[in-house]
Amino acid sequence: MQRWDFEKPIVELEDKIEELKKFSAEKEVNLSSEIKDFEKKLVKLKKEVYSNLTPWQKVQISRHPHRPTTLDYINLILSDFIPIHGDRLFGDDKALITGFAKLDGRKVAVIGHQKGKDINENIERNFGCAHPEGYRKAIRVMRLAERFNMAILCFIDTPGAYPGLGAEERGQAQAIAENIRDMFLIKVPIIVVVIGEGGSGGALGIGVGDRVLILEYSYYSVISPEGCAAILWKDASKKEEASAVLKLTSKDLLSLGLIDAIISEPQGGAHRHYQETANNLKQALLEQLKSINCTAEELVVARYEKFRKIGDFSEGK
Repeated sequence: MQRWDFEKPIVELEDKIEELKKFSAEKEVNLSSEIKDFEKKLVKLKKEVYSNLTPWQKVQISRHPHRPTTLDYINLILSDFIPIHGDRLFGDDKALITGFAKLDGRKVAVIGHQKGKDINENIERNFGCAHPEGYRKAIRVMRLAERFNMAILCFIDTPGAYPGLGAEERGQAQAIAENIRDMFLIKVPIIVVVIGEGGSGGALGIGVGDRVLILEYSYYSVISPEGCAAILWKDASKKEEASAVLKLTSKDLLSLGLIDAIISEPQGGAHRHYQETANNLKQALLEQLKSINCTAEELVVARYEKFRKIGDFSEGK
């Protein structure tokens, strides 16, 4: 599995533990005491490393090639998934997954960006960068969910919407804008979760919800750190500095009131602990759905007011 630079001390210690276990088994030597000591050191080291991550390091974790995707969470926490394809206008966008499923027996609609786990799948999925037909497919499924009174779960994981010429010719900006507008009018609960990258309008195209949650090591931003650095300093290599000033981490977003809750990840990140992360996500979804108790009309008004409050500020003398 790929490791980032800041994870190297952890990897070295993990490798040492595996070597001791292998040696103990092959030579029939009891090294349980030594192994236990190293495992205690590993727990302490993980805590030190992951409690002091910089914003850029958190961005790196959010982009890990083995981080769980929308399809992974569908398989881990939902049942009876039925995919829906196509926007009935142009085609099917594989960068956006849509369909219907059950969450603990409750029927829900599921919409989420989908990245690949290798280069071939990433090319097929366009690296999670959706085209306008993807956003039109998403709102089509949302309207179906509204018709059948199903809650909607949106999983965000994209560096941004696809900026290519073909996407622009087919109305990329308009598709995203219409989704943002129409999601305010959907009369069923919408829970949005940032599970990896939450970049720009590509994220906002499925990002309007009654509750907006984020996994601990995910980020949500108007632009990528590299893009921000290229614009502000004409130097994309200043991405670490940009990550800090963008206030894009889960803790920053919660303090600014841009999200409602943080879903904790196991030490080491979701890419190392799929099932535990999925369990945390499932519990959060169930709690948030249970907390929404209002009429359809009240729901729409509350959603509107929620987003109108974002960006409120006062000036001191």
